[in-house]
Amino acid sequence: MEYMQKLIKMMEEYPRIVLVTCDNIGSTHMQRIRISLRGRAVLLMGKNTLMRKAIKMSKDAHPEWQDLVPAIRGNVGLVFTHEPLPDIQPKLLESRVPAAAKIGIVAPQDVVLPAQVTTLEPTKTNFFAALDIATKITRGCVEILNDVKLCTEGKKVGGSEAALLQMLDMKPFTYGLRLTTCYDEGIAFDSKMLRVTRDDVYKAFAQGVGRVAGLSLALSYPSLPAFPHVVGAGFRKCLALTFVTSHTFKQAEGLKSAAAAAPVAVAAPVVAKVEDKKPAAAPAKPPPKKKETSTDPEEFADIFS
Repeated sequence: MEYMQKLIKMMEEYPRIVLVTCDNIGSTHMQRIRISLRGRAVLLMGKNTLMRKAIKMSKDAHPEWQDLVPAIRGNVGLVFTHEPLPDIQPKLLESRVPAAAKIGIVAPQDVVLPAQVTTLEPTKTNFFAALDIATKITRGCVEILNDVKLCTEGKKVGGSEAALLQMLDMKPFTYGLRLTTCYDEGIAFDSKMLRVTRDDVYKAFAQGVGRVAGLSLALSYPSLPAFPHVVGAGFRKCLALTFVTSHTFKQAEGLKSAAAAAPVAVAAPVVAKVEDKKPAAAPAKPPPKKKETSTDPEEFADIFS
């Protein structure tokens, strides 16, 4: 009950929460993470059943918390903060540290072993043979001929793969806090949304407005995004009429004055030069041949068959 009361109190105090998974994190690593978050955020761990029960008990007072219940699964923790979530995200992700591949763990990412000349002795070729990796001996060392995919994301690491990576002194994995779900003032959303910047939102909105405007113009259907384009097209048509007629209006007077004052001395030689060079007469085209038509009824028999 004390833990549940503490959780409810923190959820009421902090407006923003980040759900993180803490797989393969040792006690020393977790202690360093807590120290790095001091003054900016608080990390609370606990049993998932108690977390879900505390949130469900507060359903009447805080119905907005219920969206977090499905996300509380696995080795999960809650990070409470007053700061904007995009500002606290880099601090949470910097806690990741490299780690070696151990037997039986689920690979968080693909591991590709590049072609290289290793420092292993020729007696170690049995490890490569067990994994069906093509090798040869180069200057007393084992050389890997082609790039090989050792581990696949989401699958367990085998004993041969773990032993080979350990002999090569490779630490292909990184472990730390992994963001899953965010909660910001009553709204729960996926942590991937934190990667979206304000420029991305403006760009996506502008693309949507452009598509609505294009569709409205094509269908001749009035809409607010298409209104500036319609007004602009109408103004250009009215302006064109003022240049070929004596009629004018206030908005066109400035443009007509600028067009009348534009220098024409540069264009005069070009016109004269074009007039000097008269285009050569085009060769007379031969009269078109009349297409012969046949009156034989047998030629049209296939049309009606």
